[in-house]
Parts: sequence; structure tokens; C-alpha cells
Amino acid sequence: MLGLAEFFIALAVCLLILQFLKLQWMRTQLPPGPVPLPIIGNLWLLDFQLRREALTELTKTYGNIYTLWMGQTPVVVLNGYKAVKDGIITHSEEISGRPLTPFYRDMMGEKGIFLTSGHTWKQQRRFVMTIIRTLSLGKNNLEHQIQTEACHLVDIFANTKGKPFDPHTSIVQAIANIICAAVFGHRFSSDDESFNKLIKAVYFVIYFQATIWGRMYDAFPWLMNHIPGPHQKVFAYNNFMHSLVMEEVQIHEREKASDPQDLINFYLAQITKTKDDPTSTFNKDNMVQTVVDLLLGGTETTSTTLLWALLYMVQYPEIQGKQKFNK
Repeated sequence: MLGLAEFFIALAVCLLILQFLKLQWMRTQLPPGPVPLPIIGNLWLLDFQLRREALTELTKTYGNIYTLWMGQTPVVVLNGYKAVKDGIITHSEEISGRPLTPFYRDMMGEKGIFLTSGHTWKQQRRFVMTIIRTLSLGKNNLEHQIQTEACHLVDIFANTKGKPFDPHTSIVQAIANIICAAVFGHRFSSDDESFNKLIKAVYFVIYFQATIWGRMYDAFPWLMNHIPGPHQKVFAYNNFMHSLVMEEVQIHEREKASDPQDLINFYLAQITKTKDDPTSTFNKDNMVQTVVDLLLGGTETTSTTLLWALLYMVQYPEIQGKQKFNK
């Protein structure tokens, strides 16, 4: 047993050394910055948090353009108006896109909108933006869906009768239901088991990569695929989201709506329309991933923004009192 333990320790040390050397070589291709460590990169310098004060402090040593490593992923930091303007305008091509880490590559592949680039990204994004604008019109438009969820929120808040409560769950469910109405054509009950599992899946997937397990996966994807851990749970959640979306797609295919009222209906029509176009990226794989991307990209960000807005309203009631709302 002792010999086996020593073998694994030696293997781990060798892997860490290889990772360290790989990071040092990759550093030569990027702006200067603090020396990254295997697995955690520069997270130890930031107390494992992205805080503005810590990022500003690093400019004193490395200047207004420097590289930080979030685990194995390099992040180029632009500090100050001049650096940001120069990056966005002069080097727009270089700073566009998202890093395709091993974790996201294995979970999502290069499909949908979130992690694609080039022709696929342009075609998928342009189509989704067009459909969202289309869904903003008509009798069952997005504004109506937002008002419906807002009314549910008001009722939930009113039922607390002035007692302290946590609005997080209710706001997240409202945002998720607006997205579901846009992509599926219907909302879910707050008690729906699949709906609540969908919300858990969204948050688990979004926050996983920032954990030590996420960093471990990006450092050693081939090894992590063969050992148990929370990373296996995130893949299970991802499979659940894709299965849920595919079930909705199959329902839409059976119904064959002549008047599309949601993203899936419009996308199915687009697949049929472009089936003979060799440059088309419209297919079921991209459709399912695009819907998952919208759920991932919209639920957490929008709900967090609303929660901050609500916090500011509570913190500054005199400002809230100045607002006039139309009944």
C-alpha cells in the first residue's frame, strides 16, 4: 500500500510541475502579470474573489494592461478609460469572444451562442435577436409575459403582510418563467418539480467553474472524467437541461403550429427553410444549446440585477417615495 501511495504522490507532483511549465510558456504569449500557480492560477492573490480594489492595486506593479489567471484560464485586465477604449476600438477582434475552457468544451461543445464564434455565432445570434424582436410584438408579447410575472411577484410580496422575507427564490422563478415563456411558449407553476430542478441546474452550472473542482477539471480534464466528484453532478444537471428542452421540441414538432409564438417554433421553421443551404448552422443540436444558453445567460444575471435594484430601493426609501407608478 505504501508503494502505491508513493506512486500517486509522485504522479501528482509530476502533473503539477508539467502544469506549471505549461503556464510559464503560455505567459510569454500574453501581457505581463503575476506568476500563476498550477490549478488555482492567481486566485490566491485575490482571496479567490474578483474585487475592484485588488485589481486596481495590481496596476501599480504591472500597469493598466496585465494578465491574471483564473485557474488555468488567462484573463487580460484593462484598467482605466484609455486602456478600455483602446481595447474595444483598436483591438476589438482580439478581445471579442469567450475562452473555451475544457470544462465548457466538454459540457456544451461548440454549439449555440454562448461559446461559439465566427459564422456559427453570427448566424445564431442574429436569428435569436430577430425572433426576440418579433416576440415583442403581437397580443401575447414579451411585455405581457413580463407584466404577468410582475403581478405574481406583487401578490407574493403582498402576502408577506410586511414581515421580513427573502425575495430571491420568487424573483429567480419570475425571470426563469419569462425566459421559458419566450422559448417554450408557456410558464411553469412555482411548484413544478422540473421547473425547480431547472433553476437549480442553471445555478449549479454557472457557479461550478469558479470552484476548486472546476479549476481541477480545467487543469486535468482527462483525469477528472474518470473520477467521482461534483463535476459529475454538473454534467448530470446539464443533461437534464438538454433533455427538458428536447422534450419541449418534440411537443412543438407534434403540434406543428401554423402561427409561431415562441423561439422553438420559429427555430423549427428556420431549420426547414434552410435545410438545403450548405452554410446553414440551423439544426436541432444548435437549437437545444441555444435555448440552454438563454436560460443560463438570462436567469442568474437578470435576477441578480433585480435583487440589487430591490436592495437599493430598501436602502434608500426616500428615493423610492419619489417614484410615480401608473396603475
